[in-house]
Amino acid sequence: MSATDATFAGSIPIIYEQHLGTLLFQPFAEDLAARLRDVASGRILETAAGTGIVTRALARNLPSDVEIVATDLNQAMLDLAQTKLQAPNVTWRQTDAQTLPFEDSSFDAVVCQFGVMFFPDKQAAFREALRVLKPGGRFLFNVWDRLDANQVSKTVSDQAIAMFPDDPPRFFERTPFGYFDTDRLLGELESAGFENIDIEPVDKVSSAPKAASAAMGLTQGTPLRGELEARAPGRLDEITEKVAQALAKRFGDGKIENRMRAIVVTAQR
Repeated sequence: MSATDATFAGSIPIIYEQHLGTLLFQPFAEDLAARLRDVASGRILETAAGTGIVTRALARNLPSDVEIVATDLNQAMLDLAQTKLQAPNVTWRQTDAQTLPFEDSSFDAVVCQFGVMFFPDKQAAFREALRVLKPGGRFLFNVWDRLDANQVSKTVSDQAIAMFPDDPPRFFERTPFGYFDTDRLLGELESAGFENIDIEPVDKVSSAPKAASAAMGLTQGTPLRGELEARAPGRLDEITEKVAQALAKRFGDGKIENRMRAIVVTAQR
């Protein structure tokens, strides 16, 4: 994984929230929150909270007696998240999921939406999740399935690669869509000490109002942006327009239907 793959700064958080929130993340955020509806009290830790899309879903679905601690490596993402949700039971904190600053056995559940793929040392992050969970606590997270099962994202990745054949930008296939092997997931979670591991594919459908919105989000609201700017300084808007044309050709000029597949994992301490 590139050193810049987990960097969400500058204008990325705003574009991410505006153009990718409903397109990629909201349907799966509701799915994760629904899986924790039986939590009536206690504490939930969220890692890689980003702009707070799952945090807001948790706050809507859980009793106010449940304390939610939402964390992310990127302060810029948390800064935006805090403008979207102010609640007495929600605390925001910048931290690294691989070195959590919390006491042992201090949370009833740990949840992470599409963040595990970005952890350089996944085993360290898994061990930390296990450490801060109370006995019997749950670690709930999702990752994207293979890129071929997520055609809008694949179309964007294919177009970006086609534009730079001598030095293809492979951020999508390398990182967000690069950690889908269920045998690897199972083995690494077991190695970290988790039990009763359930791994389930989940399909969702969302939409973008038009190709330009999806193109803006996926080229300028993710770390793919850094790869594109490095290869073509000053041409980001031109590249985004070409990506929009590729999406329109594949999915039509109007509203774009986005069929997605993720893998949802539940593991127990």
